Amino acid sequence: MDYQPAELETYPGFFIRRLQQIAVAVFLEETEAFGVTPVQFGALSAVMRQPGVDQRRLARMIGFDTSTIGSVIDRLEARGLIARSSSPTDRRVRLLTVTDAGRELLQAAEPAVLRAQRRMLDPLPEERRAQFMELMAFLIHENDEHARAPSELAGRAARGGDRRQRGA
Repeated sequence: MDYQPAELETYPGFFIRRLQQIAVAVFLEETEAFGVTPVQFGALSAVMRQPGVDQRRLARMIGFDTSTIGSVIDRLEARGLIARSSSPTDRRVRLLTVTDAGRELLQAAEPAVLRAQRRMLDPLPEERRAQFMELMAFLIHENDEHARAPSELAGRAARGGDRRQRGA
């Protein structure tokens, strides 16, 4: 009966979950005018970089499970931001492309998204921001095999990735 659980503040998972909640809130504040979630923006951005990608590959690229990415794509398609087409080699595979409206949204929202990224790191001294990003990327890369949906981006981020997106 003398058992006393550890304080939540001693668990890295507690802080990671809280930081993710804050990151989503800041993203949504900055991008409110565009009506896009972080996952939708990530999916659009990934498809823009790799037009013709299929849904399964997109899910692997951004670290999302295939069932969830389907509903994300459904919403983006309903808004006219992404188009699906059948693969010429496999009718079961749906290929994705960003529409003109999706491209316009990405371009218009990018300054707000970058502002959100800066806001998330603003409390850190500037000289520690790159170190923080490197440590997060390292932890994700080293633990990604445990994720329900591993991400190909984790390995790239751990190797340096795109500095603009990392906030450096």
